[in-house]
Amino acid sequence: MHSWDLTPQQAINLQQELRQQIITTDQFGPVRYIAGVDVGFEDRGNTTRAAVVVMACPELEVVASAIARQPTRLPYIPGLLSFREVPAVLEALEQLAQPPDLLLCDGQGYAHPRRFGIACHLGLLTGLPSIGVAKKRLIGTHHDVTPERGSQQYLFHQQEIIGVVLRNRAHVKTIYVSSGHKVCLESAVQWVEATTTRYRLPEPIRAAHKLASG
Repeated sequence: MHSWDLTPQQAINLQQELRQQIITTDQFGPVRYIAGVDVGFEDRGNTTRAAVVVMACPELEVVASAIARQPTRLPYIPGLLSFREVPAVLEALEQLAQPPDLLLCDGQGYAHPRRFGIACHLGLLTGLPSIGVAKKRLIGTHHDVTPERGSQQYLFHQQEIIGVVLRNRAHVKTIYVSSGHKVCLESAVQWVEATTTRYRLPEPIRAAHKLASG
């Protein structure tokens, strides 16, 4: 664990340091419980509200959930959202009656300017395998994704593959999947698809979003 009392530049420096510890190959065993992680804000942004929902897999039935509220530490700064959100998420994770085997995070993982989005940060601090599932692209370019469900294209930045652009539902906006920690990109996409039913987002993240939104 590290200090959260950081200036934006100190946070950037820490990202560049910690990214060296990120593992983008599969290093996890059987996955029975998958957690969705999302964060919302209350009191005009002054309170951070983190939600975690654990589902059994493959049934996708909720087995545990938790909410944690903390004073918001940083203003909104693109690329530094994990420093704003992770402390409350860690508190929520500690409250769970059933710990997860895998984290699906609403946000970026490796598809980040410094290759250290919230999924990387959270995975590294907890030691849990993690995946970033973002609704918007932060960086990178890609070829057009065809309209049918399951179509995908690699997301590139500085001539490196940093994620996959995935259409998880036909004729609906794409999502951006990337490795967080201890999960390779191919496995990340497979787990996102395996936990998606009728909607754009995987079910654990959808459930966490409802809790985080109030």
